Amino acid sequence: MHRKNDLGRDPIPALILRLAIPTMLAQFVNVLYSIVDRMFIGHIPGVGDLALAGVGVCAPIVTLLSSFSLLVGQGGTPLMAMKLGHGDRESAQAILSNCLRLLLVFALGLSLLFFLLRRRFLWWFGASPDTFPYALEYLTIYVAGTAFALLSAGLNSFLIAQGRSGRGMVTVILGAGLNIALDPVFIFALDLGVAGAAWATILSQAASALFALVSLRSPALPARLTWGTFSPRLCRNVLALGFSPFLTYALDSVLLILFNTMLQRWGGPGEGDILLTCATIVQSYALLLMQPMDGISLGCQGLVSFNYGAGDFPRVRAALKGIYLLSVGFAAAMLVITGLVSPAFVRLFSQSTDILTRSVTYIRIYTAGAIFMAIQWVSVDQAIALGQVRLALFCSLFRKGALLAAILLLPRLFSADSLFWTQPVCDCVGSCLSLTLFLLLIPRLLTSRTSPVDSGVSHPL
Repeated sequence: MHRKNDLGRDPIPALILRLAIPTMLAQFVNVLYSIVDRMFIGHIPGVGDLALAGVGVCAPIVTLLSSFSLLVGQGGTPLMAMKLGHGDRESAQAILSNCLRLLLVFALGLSLLFFLLRRRFLWWFGASPDTFPYALEYLTIYVAGTAFALLSAGLNSFLIAQGRSGRGMVTVILGAGLNIALDPVFIFALDLGVAGAAWATILSQAASALFALVSLRSPALPARLTWGTFSPRLCRNVLALGFSPFLTYALDSVLLILFNTMLQRWGGPGEGDILLTCATIVQSYALLLMQPMDGISLGCQGLVSFNYGAGDFPRVRAALKGIYLLSVGFAAAMLVITGLVSPAFVRLFSQSTDILTRSVTYIRIYTAGAIFMAIQWVSVDQAIALGQVRLALFCSLFRKGALLAAILLLPRLFSADSLFWTQPVCDCVGSCLSLTLFLLLIPRLLTSRTSPVDSGVSHPL
């Protein structure tokens, strides 16, 4: 039987664990989409390292596409949860139906745009003559499945926000498990190489999208998925609230593209491809840390939004404290694990001694700011859960600006591989600002006696 979480009455610590842990595990499993692809690609006989670098060039482009699911998912789920907390199930259902429309529109438009510009994107974003064929083959197939990627990620958040974190976890595990099973068959048994990895990914995402659609049609849900009626006002509210997380992830993708481009430029011929191979491995490991951490925060957004919508501010404060503690604890544990397992992790991708030595060092540098990263993400995600768009957006843009400056300056002042220091430095600076603003502004919001639910979005700070 599926346990129904009562967001308004169940004890906060137990709720945080029941919501965060399944979502965290689901995000952890979701990382396997890209890691397993890259792991098998790195072992393609004769061309593994170059093919891995080519797929690494595609990775931030894929993430950029996926960020549009956050524009809708993280824009719609806090609004839906606030309405449910206020007892307005009809409005909550209307938000869900309009979010489905938005996801379909974005899927169609982005598929066409990225297909037409894919060659230019790859040359602009760090591909070399040696890695371009592999990157083009992978990206062409992946773009064809954009709709599945957006629907599976975007709709899954609406299950979690209604307390169905177990079903949200199944959505992700279904896709990841299928991807793991299909990769060796398509890449090696059918001898499709890089194309096989891309086909395995989009077929797996299609299965996840179908499961999320079917689950959201369940009559047992407080807000059930229907086609409903198109509402431009609701769509504007969703996009307004979702703009901050979208911009955060979209800019992360752009900065990662710039990161790869600078590695190629300052590394030079030959060395640039080696650094890109190392960066692909490093960024794969970083996902093991960042995605579960993000799952903790996102899994609890519905809890914060629901109780904020209900006006139960003591429960909101208790939830925020618990989310911070759990996220920081996870980050600290992962720092210890990183020191122990990073050599074994790198060997999953390459047997090159040079790549092994470099990648282990780069992983430990790149993830050194994990605790600061946890503080930054919780501050931004929970500001969104409370409808505070401007606060979340300012904190996100500040960190992105610092990261942009570091990416542009460090290789000029030092060397190409100094780029791996940009992440921990900017995590530290960004989290200090975000936490300070959060502690100054959010307590004032939670002493207000006015109802936070009006048009669906509270007034930004």
